[in-house]
Amino acid sequence: MVVPMNEILGKRAGRKRRRMQRVTMQSVAERAQVSPSTVSLFLRRPEAVTAATGRAINDAIEELGYVPNLVAGGLAAAASRAVSIIVPSVRNAFFAETVAAMQLELGKERLQVMLGHSEYSDREEENLVRTALSWAPSAIVLTGQSHSVGTRKILAGGSTPVVEIWELGGQSIDMTIGFSHEKVGRTAAEYLTGRGRRRLAFLGARMQEDRRANTRAEGFEQAAREAGAARVEIVGNPARAGVELGGVLLRQALDQFPDLDAIACSNDHIALGVLFECQRRGISVPTDIAVVGFGDLDFAASCIPTLTTIRPPGDLIGTEAARVIIKHVQGDRSDSHCVIDTGFRLIERQSA
Repeated sequence: MVVPMNEILGKRAGRKRRRMQRVTMQSVAERAQVSPSTVSLFLRRPEAVTAATGRAINDAIEELGYVPNLVAGGLAAAASRAVSIIVPSVRNAFFAETVAAMQLELGKERLQVMLGHSEYSDREEENLVRTALSWAPSAIVLTGQSHSVGTRKILAGGSTPVVEIWELGGQSIDMTIGFSHEKVGRTAAEYLTGRGRRRLAFLGARMQEDRRANTRAEGFEQAAREAGAARVEIVGNPARAGVELGGVLLRQALDQFPDLDAIACSNDHIALGVLFECQRRGISVPTDIAVVGFGDLDFAASCIPTLTTIRPPGDLIGTEAARVIIKHVQGDRSDSHCVIDTGFRLIERQSA
């Protein structure tokens, strides 16, 4: 018997369609022995169902491999289980720590993270905000308080909660969690001048784009001058921050100001590059030049000499951001327009 090829292909296609048939909410409801509306409620607000019902639905979801369709009309509200987090760079260890802490806490409440990075561009941040809003997120998390006019306009005109992290002192959109970068710069300068240093420089990368680093530099310069420093210089470079750039910046600074006796850096990577360059040049740290970083990254306590630095509370910022978002999702608006100062710590080690 000869079977037409189109019939064979049709049967194969039918079998394939059956194998690929999507598991539905109805299937989950039947397996968990609850109504589809209860499953929908659990996906949107897990705290609204009993613990036993939640476990039954979770077990059914895992057994069936159910994946909710977040753009389907019947589950439109489920899209609000997403939280948009926009950072300047995913390569930056500071922001990675904050995002990881947020994701851990949000995940406990079945809130999912949508991560974007702007590369320090206000225009790109605005594009990411517009895209995020199209998914009706539970909240939008922005880094810093400097945004485009367009970003502020579209967020002010909506009802989505906004959490600005990593900076205080600017114009808040809604909730703000972070610390004063101006105070960070002042703290570094006061520490160095308090130890008799009088010819200081601040070394930083892409400070025209990284406004928080620029704010630290301004605070550093102001405090050093107030303390009677004989010289205060800000030396910048438009390249991305890194260890190699630290050496470049130190060479640049010493070529212009060979009598420097103290340096603060916009982050620990640059500070590490400064330490390496000092070793190559036979400059004793801290005898000849004292060095202070920012970040307290993993290597800071083990490099030679160990690095005096300022530790920002990246994990605490992430945890606090997640806390206020979760409260909003649960209907508690008591933290609306809050300003939470997480502070920071100066970590004294051998380099200064």
